[in-house]
Amino acid sequence: MVPRPFRLRQVRRETHDTFTLELEPADGSDSFCFRAGQFNMLYVFGVGEVPISISGNPTNPHVLMHTTREVGTVTKAMGKLRSGDVVGVRGPFGTPWPVEHAEGADVVIVAGGIGLAPLRPALYHLLAHRDRYGKIVLLYGTRTPGDILYRRELQRWRAQFDLEVHITVDRALSGWRGNVGVVTSLIARAPFDARNTVALVCGPEIMMRFTVLELQRRGVSPSHIYVSLERNMKCGVGMCGHCQLGPFFVCKDGPVFSYNKVQHLLEKREI
Repeated sequence: MVPRPFRLRQVRRETHDTFTLELEPADGSDSFCFRAGQFNMLYVFGVGEVPISISGNPTNPHVLMHTTREVGTVTKAMGKLRSGDVVGVRGPFGTPWPVEHAEGADVVIVAGGIGLAPLRPALYHLLAHRDRYGKIVLLYGTRTPGDILYRRELQRWRAQFDLEVHITVDRALSGWRGNVGVVTSLIARAPFDARNTVALVCGPEIMMRFTVLELQRRGVSPSHIYVSLERNMKCGVGMCGHCQLGPFFVCKDGPVFSYNKVQHLLEKREI
């Protein structure tokens, strides 16, 4: 429950309302270990605390990264931080993406908007152990070309011969020559063996629901589809009840769930 001080190395703007914090331990320790899919509670002193997924590289524990959007009091305060400022960190919390379970299979990563941030550590892990997996496919959708995260990395990943990257936007602006449409439109033609595929999905809940339907149409088993349900988390340790989803507390039992475990809950109205 006690935040650990981390010093801000850099604030990097990703889009007009989204930024990445690069942090390092302020107490002189060398590393911060986490698993892809976990989150931290970040505390801005005098303002408040919010849960944010870790978006950095789990194979490089010396730098802690979080990508977030300016949507509330705390995240707006984070966007005003400068190099050398100190924030509090509690964590890591939550369940990870099942990257070990996916070994030997094709892996399809489907991200919507800022949902790419929680999935980026999983992609780092897959590429760091590339020989353990079959095909790796990243399907990424955003509202406009200006909302695309991690542009340089996406360009570098697209240049690799052993990684498929497909990007689409809801609304094309002048100069955009890529795909136009929702991210689910990419699934039908994505190159993967549905009988031997693990899918990792993160984005708005409506996007995840239709993504799961399209994956199932391709033949992917619901037990091999994993979703991240980062909603309404407040304390990170299951005390406040803000993130309760039926019998689950998202911060303790998730945020990553096998879809067949939560399907009956996500299909009910008002839950």
